[in-house]
Amino acid sequence: MSRATLHKQPREVAAMFDGVARRYDLTNTVLSFGQDRYWRRATKAALRPAPGERVLDLAAGTAVSTVELAAAGASAVGCDFSLGMLRAGRGRGVPLVAGDALRLPFADASFDAVTISFGLRNVADVDTALAELARVTRPGGRLVVCEFSRPTWAPLRTVYLGYLMRALPAVARRVSSNPDAYVYLAESIRAWPGQAELAARIGAAGWRQVGWRDLTGGIVALHRATRP
Repeated sequence: MSRATLHKQPREVAAMFDGVARRYDLTNTVLSFGQDRYWRRATKAALRPAPGERVLDLAAGTAVSTVELAAAGASAVGCDFSLGMLRAGRGRGVPLVAGDALRLPFADASFDAVTISFGLRNVADVDTALAELARVTRPGGRLVVCEFSRPTWAPLRTVYLGYLMRALPAVARRVSSNPDAYVYLAESIRAWPGQAELAARIGAAGWRQVGWRDLTGGIVALHRATRP
């Protein structure tokens, strides 16, 4: 199936990402006008990975973000449920594990810090995924969620939504190895909750000291929290 539905059946979503893996990183850079690099750096800065720490990069895709975290000296592990994405990320020099965000293949309190970038909105059960991330994080450990969000300035929000639903699929047709998938991705971004609602759900999943910072006018938000 080339395009998943917003009901987020795991097999459909995994197959969709398998289909975009070949040109995924290039497509992201083109569609974000190069902002994807800035968002990765901001995520790393918010997570503060330190030498010797064990860090989980969930929904790691082709492991570009995992490499960014490992560059700080941390022991970073990438995890994704798309085998196509993991195959595309082989050879980057970081460990990669196939796994479902709803049943992570790691023991309790395995990591000092965990992060998920642009993947939380694609899981079938967001609250279960957030609870699983809490389970595998040690007490006092850190969470950073980098995800598309709601622009806070109304004119920007209007322009952005227009880009999502019209221009993004058109650009994807020229660049992506599976352009139909980007229609789903655009729809999933539009349906995603705003910053305050996501913060409340993170807190309800057992995290504490939840806060967020807007990037690029709120097109993306970084949510930070601590495991009690």
